[in-house]
Amino acid sequence: MPIWSTNVQKTQSIQVVLFNDFSNYCLANAIEPLRAANTLSGRALYTWEFTTIDGGPVHSSSGLPVLPKQALAASSKCDYLFVMPSYGVRDHANAKTARALLAAAKRARYIAGFDTGSWLLAAAGLLDGCRATIHWDEQTAFAETFSQVDVVSDRVTNDGRFLTCGGVTTAFELVLDIIRRTQGEALHLEVSSLFVPPDENPDRVTGATRGRHHMADRATAIMRQNLEIPLSIATVADTLKVSQRKLEQMFQAQFGASPRTVYKRLRLLAARRLVEGADYPIAEIALRCGYQNPAAMTRAFVREFGTTPTALRRPDAPRTRLTVR
Repeated sequence: MPIWSTNVQKTQSIQVVLFNDFSNYCLANAIEPLRAANTLSGRALYTWEFTTIDGGPVHSSSGLPVLPKQALAASSKCDYLFVMPSYGVRDHANAKTARALLAAAKRARYIAGFDTGSWLLAAAGLLDGCRATIHWDEQTAFAETFSQVDVVSDRVTNDGRFLTCGGVTTAFELVLDIIRRTQGEALHLEVSSLFVPPDENPDRVTGATRGRHHMADRATAIMRQNLEIPLSIATVADTLKVSQRKLEQMFQAQFGASPRTVYKRLRLLAARRLVEGADYPIAEIALRCGYQNPAAMTRAFVREFGTTPTALRRPDAPRTRLTVR
């Protein structure tokens, strides 16, 4: 999906299956990017419901109680089924859980095992012949227990209908990849920019983006580190030790846009965050985002977001993105 596409995809429905001793951290890493995607787009691109196997309340490993909407068996069809046990997974791997997951899997387009969730999916026979990962502490036992599963040490795996991640931190990577696949590079870029610091090491590549996205992701990380004094595209290419032509080709393949266009987008996203969340004068925001002339930034801002920085800063202005382009 091109980065500036106006074709917003349909709302993606998600059933989150929680178990006693689930990880708060894992749950937040899975849901907060989806919440941010909704907020930034100004649309309900993702909806989610919390369920449990029997419909009763559960507690996280740190004691946070969650009252689910319903039992998993009562849930309707969904686009994604998130299975999230975390601690004590062997206690949950029983015939009742297996039956419930098998039935729910028939109502879901995709099934994702978070942290130790792949253990429950494998115990239900759902991962037979599939490539999957699990929390690193469980990888050896997982491989020994489920020989029919192709167990790998990757941070995130994607094998047809089945997605898995190897820990709570990688839950964020898995969900970012879902955003990329369902709503496109524009929103993926914006959500990741909201959560990942601009000084993140560009050589760090997530399991979800390893491969064809690797070089373009490194390039955008370099761009985000250099917003106030923008680099030339030739300099970005030199930093990555690739030709400018090759960089252009990679950006067109991944984003459907040139590096220059994506770089401008990143600068304007940073400007919008400062407009909404800081008290800097517009002229200072312009300088911080690589514009020597605040009028030039304002013109670009209007083209991108359909309103001026000053109008967006008014107390009654909506604090959400106006368009996904």
